[in-house]
Amino acid sequence: MSEKFIEGLHGGYFQGFKVKGRMLVDERSDFQHIQIFDTDDNGRIMALDGIVQITTRDEDSYSEMLTHLPMFEHGHVKQVAIVGGGDLAVAEEALKHPTLEVLDLAEIDPRVIDLCREHFPELNATAFKDPRLNIHTRDAAEFLKEPAQQGKYDLIISDRPDPVGPAEILFSDQFYRTISDALAPNGIAVFQTGAPFFQADELRDTCRQLRAVFPHSGVYLTVTPTYTGGFMALTWASNGFALGQEQNLRQVESRVDEAAISTTYYNARMHSAAYALPNWIAALTE
Repeated sequence: MSEKFIEGLHGGYFQGFKVKGRMLVDERSDFQHIQIFDTDDNGRIMALDGIVQITTRDEDSYSEMLTHLPMFEHGHVKQVAIVGGGDLAVAEEALKHPTLEVLDLAEIDPRVIDLCREHFPELNATAFKDPRLNIHTRDAAEFLKEPAQQGKYDLIISDRPDPVGPAEILFSDQFYRTISDALAPNGIAVFQTGAPFFQADELRDTCRQLRAVFPHSGVYLTVTPTYTGGFMALTWASNGFALGQEQNLRQVESRVDEAAISTTYYNARMHSAAYALPNWIAALTE
């Protein structure tokens, strides 16, 4: 009988996957329990501490929206930092932009990086070969506090897991202040903020925290089927650049056409549509 993987992130709601063949990875690093396995319907999956982080079937709807939406709307992103993101799927998307000059990725668990390099080459092989990528195997919050990082980044992507275990600090007030200090004057930060259907408090609390630190902040949406709950909330914040403004959106289509970057989820229409919030999600952001 095939092994099953059951995820219970949302307490009273569980989702299960039939493992195809054997578990490819099932080990504990210095920081977390890492599992990688194949499935028929969702492709290859990595879970950390029992929570699904990425699948080859639908990672595009997450990684493309975290990167291309702020990069195309900003229009002049040259310096990028990624918090976490040890699978390098988000890095792979950011590095598709030829105008990008430097990408600093800070991932606390080197074992995640090594295992994802081995088991997810279709998502990250190009990134590992790109000389613009600098991998820092350390606490991202501490890395961003260093003097060299102050006021540096046009875009900071917080590809954080859910707020449990070592990731809890990535949802703290201090973390958002650290992000603010590391942004360039018109820099943008984007954050994974959970599925509001099950994690309403996470979105509500994050919006409140961002408003307390940044002059500009907001929410846009994507849909990643494996992240149970329907809509996935991606929050953004900036000290000097407001996403979603009409004058910015008018330039996105021409930038996307000119760049001719290959994507499977993101396009200019999805970009604009991502800011449309159902009433019940909008209420959580107030």
